[in-house]
Amino acid sequence: MPTGIIINALSVALGGAIGALLGHKVPARMKHELTLIFGVCSMGMGVSSIVLMKNMPAVIFSVVVGTAIGLACHLGQWIHRGGMLMEKPVSLIFKNQPTGLSREEYMSVLVTVIVLFCASGTGIYGSLDSGISGDHTIMISKSVLDFFTAIIFASNLGLVVSFIAVPQMLIFLVIFAASSIIYPLTTPDMIDDFKACGGFLLIATGFRISKIREFPTADMIPAMALVMPVSWAWENWIVPLL
Repeated sequence: MPTGIIINALSVALGGAIGALLGHKVPARMKHELTLIFGVCSMGMGVSSIVLMKNMPAVIFSVVVGTAIGLACHLGQWIHRGGMLMEKPVSLIFKNQPTGLSREEYMSVLVTVIVLFCASGTGIYGSLDSGISGDHTIMISKSVLDFFTAIIFASNLGLVVSFIAVPQMLIFLVIFAASSIIYPLTTPDMIDDFKACGGFLLIATGFRISKIREFPTADMIPAMALVMPVSWAWENWIVPLL
């Protein structure tokens, strides 16, 4: 039973609804300052994941090549369009309008939040761990942070944040279902390199949330699919030659 995944999706849906309904009562300064804190938390989680890295060349290669693949396939643009598809019907039905954001800023923040909720290394690894061990601790811990994050972002973006729970849950359920096939093929070093790769995405996401630098976080997602096979190839093919 994917209990942790269900709790995580509900936390995003509920947090988004609370933020959309009551966000206008949150002072603008609090929204701004808490958003910066979420950015710092994301970067902190990223750093804590990167220190687990076992094969630095493999992880760096995966991040660079994976991002290049994402850029070549215009993955970020596709996710941007997906965000627009979610936002348009919601805004028509519930009349949610972004607060103090231009249309360009609104969509940039929405894409950042989609990546944060749906493509974090914590969420993907947590789904794998839930499927294999039945331990939902990682996903429940992630749900706590996602709940408050959804409240703050929904206060600006509106109810569309709640609907991010749908693709998030579908992605994590697929990983949960495939975990019995994927996990036995991995090694502890591959898992650590996978977490480290997710750490780079979390740091890039933190920079975007804090509006320090607009990293192409959506285009970086293919790195997550590359890093474990590249880590295996590095340990088994490259390292013996060194």
